[in-house]
Amino acid sequence: MNEFFRFEADFVDSLRCIPMQVRYKLDTCGIKLKLSHWTQFSAAERQALVEKPCSGEQVIAYRDFLQQLVQQHTGVAAGELPIESHPAWLNDTEIPSDLQLKAQEVGVTMTLQQWRSLTPLQRFALIKLSRPSHENKNFVPALQEFHLL
Repeated sequence: MNEFFRFEADFVDSLRCIPMQVRYKLDTCGIKLKLSHWTQFSAAERQALVEKPCSGEQVIAYRDFLQQLVQQHTGVAAGELPIESHPAWLNDTEIPSDLQLKAQEVGVTMTLQQWRSLTPLQRFALIKLSRPSHENKNFVPALQEFHLL
């Protein structure tokens, strides 16, 4: 899953921000990584977090590797997140209501067929970008990139 989105193009060359594919892995392994931690990592360490697999049996190894990096650079462990047993981005039978509301704000009505056509990473990105606590500037570009607008 080494996929960058076009809406991330302004920072993926330098990896100055945490790309969606790494954020996906963070939610998968239950780690809350702060941007201040990310910026302390070397370019090679950031790239390793992009490339390192984080699914199935590899989740624990990814989590341990990440915790080791945070501890090494900051002297403290990264925060932990609950790992969702049935995350919304893996559910292709229901579009999250917050996402539907955010899409409607920009004039988009997403169908279940469209939702099913998205990859789990694309669904994850839309869910994250539609949250009220997120700055949302990439929500419309993501809709465009995923051919929903």
